[in-house]
Amino acid sequence: MREIFADTFYWIALANPADSSHRMALAFSQTSDDAVLITTDEVLSEFLNYFSAAGERKRHVVGKMVEETMRHSRILVLPQTRDSLLSGFELYKARGDKEYSLTDCISMTTMRERNITEVLSHDHHFEQEGFILLLRA
Repeated sequence: MREIFADTFYWIALANPADSSHRMALAFSQTSDDAVLITTDEVLSEFLNYFSAAGERKRHVVGKMVEETMRHSRILVLPQTRDSLLSGFELYKARGDKEYSLTDCISMTTMRERNITEVLSHDHHFEQEGFILLLRA
């Protein structure tokens, strides 16, 4: 089965109806029967952090969303490990000329390890590393 990486950008767009990519993210989530989504603990942490000041109601909604994501049969959430941190950190150090976040570097190394080429994101940093963006504006 085809694996697609789900970046923080995707989860934010999915959770936020006001996001300009919400419809695209929602459409993908409703038509992705041929794919398994891969994401990481680090991505979900970044997603929750994004909504940390959004108020009690929104925090509850995104909390439920993460719980459902972790239980979903077609979504694999890879755990944070010392190895994933160190692998991502190596890429972070190697790309000092870029503005990649550590979470993006961990995501990119995870994608390479799993031979994933497609990412649910609009973040041009993934494109700079040779990945295919599935949520282009």
